[in-house]
Amino acid sequence: MRSMSTIHRRRMTPLKSVLRAALLLFAIQYDCGIAWSAPAAWHKWRSKMDGTLICSQTPPGSGWEKVDGPYKDARCSIAGKPGA
Repeated sequence: MRSMSTIHRRRMTPLKSVLRAALLLFAIQYDCGIAWSAPAAWHKWRSKMDGTLICSQTPPGSGWEKVDGPYKDARCSIAGKPGA
């Protein structure tokens, strides 16, 4: 009969080693993608109801239309994409 320590010391199967390597590669690529990503661009939006202008990174809703952009800042005063 085998002892518990012998059972846990089995060699890693080839499939497990491939999966471990793939997981490590994915983790490295995921971290690098985050490091190279840039913030979202800002755009000017106009209210369809009263014409109010706002600056937002995401669409405020169905009652708004995109007027201008992209901008680098939250005031929509510096034209261009962030990080460029």
